[in-house]
Amino acid sequence: MQDQRPNIPPRARSACAVVTKPLELFRSLYDFGAMTATKPKPRKKNLSHDIRESLLALLENDAYGPGAALPSERELMAQFGVGRPAVREAMQHLQVMGLVEIRHGERAKVAEPSIGKMVEHFSGTMRHLLATSSANLEHLKTARFAFEKAMAQEAARMRTTSDLERLRRIVDAQAGAMSDMTSFLTHDREFHRALASISGNPIYTALAEAMFGWLADFHADTVILPGREQLTIDEHLEIVDAIEAKNAARAAKAMHDHLTRANVLYHRTYLASPEP
Repeated sequence: MQDQRPNIPPRARSACAVVTKPLELFRSLYDFGAMTATKPKPRKKNLSHDIRESLLALLENDAYGPGAALPSERELMAQFGVGRPAVREAMQHLQVMGLVEIRHGERAKVAEPSIGKMVEHFSGTMRHLLATSSANLEHLKTARFAFEKAMAQEAARMRTTSDLERLRRIVDAQAGAMSDMTSFLTHDREFHRALASISGNPIYTALAEAMFGWLADFHADTVILPGREQLTIDEHLEIVDAIEAKNAARAAKAMHDHLTRANVLYHRTYLASPEP
């Protein structure tokens, strides 16, 4: 079979290696969105789809490194025997995916790989899923539940003195912002992000930030229930105490209790009951 790649010298493989894992991660997240979303009726692949898939294959096979210029519109038109609209549509799709950067008057370039950017681009798909199906919101809450408990356990195993100091500073700041719900929620988000960062894994940190944001956007009372700010502070302190004691099981239970109490159905029952 004839090689379909444009006749352009490949970039150094050491620079290209950084692209592969983010691409693999993006594909897994993209596949999740495809499985969860309502699938349209099958249709024939269009020309821009073929161009896009060919360029994705080049990126995954290390043909271009971060910052490398991709073939020009004219070269792609000649290579695939298509018009300019098909090429531009393919490039715009890759831009939306966060894989290429397009600037007027210049060739499209391979974007610098970034976990944060990848999650940010995926967020559009996730928000669409949450807006169109209440079941997806329940799936997200279940995923966050497992994720946050694992992060608490990991933090209990790996925490340093500076990690503990940071967590306690955040909780102190949150306690001082109980009269300002916007600020209180910001500190709450910061707490969960800081907890995930103790692992040293940037993917965990980015996912913690993203999941918290998605829940806050679509169901804020699963994150903070107005009128129960002091309860949230006490729960955060219990989590930090367990992490300080390096007790992973206790940390997981403290997080379990915290997220259960953040659940809407739990609070409807809690608020309907007499105060202890």
